[in-house]
Amino acid sequence: MLRGPLSIIAKRADFLAANRGIRVARPGFVLLVNPRDRADGSLRFGVTVTKKIGNAVVRNRMKRRFRALLREILPHSGLAGADHVMIGREGGVERDFALLRSELVQALSRAAAGKGDPPRRHPRGPRK
Repeated sequence: MLRGPLSIIAKRADFLAANRGIRVARPGFVLLVNPRDRADGSLRFGVTVTKKIGNAVVRNRMKRRFRALLREILPHSGLAGADHVMIGREGGVERDFALLRSELVQALSRAAAGKGDPPRRHPRGPRK
């Protein structure tokens, strides 16, 4: 089933808001899904990779692969009206693309069923 239009998350506040949503961890990435009530059912996605993963070349390659995956999979399997954020993990850039695709479909189905990991809590308490 085809969902609404696809757009990119650009604001830091939206990335932080996604962290309060459903969290599904996989070996190559962590998927955050923040259900929103958009009347048109539009989907948004964002990709982030920390500097711990590698240099700029490695991080950019990982982000390109994740964006390609999201553009391919989200229109069919994404949660309608939700924000989707992929966070790169160590080893995600070396993983087979077909394996990443199957893991993303699996993670999206878990998120749609509400079976994600609990939202992360900041170790020092909530931010102000």
